[in-house]
Amino acid sequence: MRLLIAFIFYLPFSLLLAESTLLDIKVYRSPTCNCCHKWINHLEENKFNVIDMLTNNMSEVKDAVNLPKPMASCHTGIIEGYIIEGHVPAADIRRLLAERPDIAGLSVPQMPVGTPGMEMGERKEPFIVFQFDKAGKYSVFNQYELDEHNNYHAHTDEEHH
Repeated sequence: MRLLIAFIFYLPFSLLLAESTLLDIKVYRSPTCNCCHKWINHLEENKFNVIDMLTNNMSEVKDAVNLPKPMASCHTGIIEGYIIEGHVPAADIRRLLAERPDIAGLSVPQMPVGTPGMEMGERKEPFIVFQFDKAGKYSVFNQYELDEHNNYHAHTDEEHH
């Protein structure tokens, strides 16, 4: 009985502790890219410990991790073996780490306006977070649409998970 009571009290505490624990993510970026720095700020605000890796040769980084060309964006992150390419929201990275699908990583290709790090006032564009595998196949992981008040709403596509 004591074990059960201890478990009941320990479980919520351990979940709270896991949520507040900083997750290490290594981010490769060009030293001259301002939007990359803004995305790093977004991650830090969402309890990620960013290891900032400055490089003048981002194409070499993307080649080294075998990033599929259609998934390319400006910066590349590595977290717990997954590739995070471009302006992926922190919530999607956390979901990836919670679900641990058999994929290579997530990407927001190119640089859509309004994504974390690409904020430009009220200008926003709908965008897709893709998941991709080591063979270069990709599908929708999450999709962000705008409502009538210009706020993002996520629409996950459960058939791909």
